[in-house]
Amino acid sequence: MSNEPKFLVVDGYRKAARDELAAGGAGVAGDLYVAMLEKASPGAKCDIVYPSDPGVELPKGGTLSDYDGIAWTGCSLTIFHDIPEVRTQIDFARACYKAGVPAFGTCWGAQMAVVAAGGTCAVNPKGREMGIARKIALTPEGRAHPLYEGKSDVFDAFISHDDEITSLPEGAVRLSGNAFTHVQSVSVDFDGGTFWGLQYHPEYDLHEMARLTWCRIDKMIGLGLLTDRETGEAHVELLEGLHQDPSRKDLAWKLAVDADILDGEYRQTETRNWIKHLVLPTMAQRR
Repeated sequence: MSNEPKFLVVDGYRKAARDELAAGGAGVAGDLYVAMLEKASPGAKCDIVYPSDPGVELPKGGTLSDYDGIAWTGCSLTIFHDIPEVRTQIDFARACYKAGVPAFGTCWGAQMAVVAAGGTCAVNPKGREMGIARKIALTPEGRAHPLYEGKSDVFDAFISHDDEITSLPEGAVRLSGNAFTHVQSVSVDFDGGTFWGLQYHPEYDLHEMARLTWCRIDKMIGLGLLTDRETGEAHVELLEGLHQDPSRKDLAWKLAVDADILDGEYRQTETRNWIKHLVLPTMAQRR
């Protein structure tokens, strides 16, 4: 049996939404996650499943034991809408909890961790948090949690969401938050399983945020975050320019970013910690 973990990546985007991102030059969420997991754990095996596609079957029962970790990407669906694509994923998250397979996720993933265990989410009354989440601060519980080994008490991170976690279920612990979003990360123990979720996106880099911003320009104009398309495209150019040349202090200054954003290893600290402190120990117990 392989000593390298095997991951199932759950990309909940509908195909039309995936195609829209790809047409705008953005990476598809599942592919970004595979790249992040393979970087964090060289030699790891990854499968991707798209549960919002018609006819897709999610692993059930004993087949979940084929995986050492379940990783949930972001998603453009709304988790509190009662539609088949959402219900299917919530039921699957509960099955993963019951099977004891460690889970990790970002944005939609954090919301999935909470809702599947009995918590709630709603539209953030402050609006859309887009681009860079500023001053995410660890709670005392977060500072002591293995998810944040090697992470500063306060940091910035890439983000893109309209909804937020509004109430935590029994067995959940808030690990971080900022002035915009009270729950920026959470650990949930439920029905024999554990799920560590981040509202922000360690899988993004400046290029991916540039392309996502480009895809969302019209939406951001409607929300008042941008005045017009020209302004949005100029911002995209700044992001792309700094991605191409991270030594550009002028661009870093204009965007108000530092190593929290520019250092890929630092950005993905939480992913490595999930593998180190939850996936690998669980593998050792199971084998």
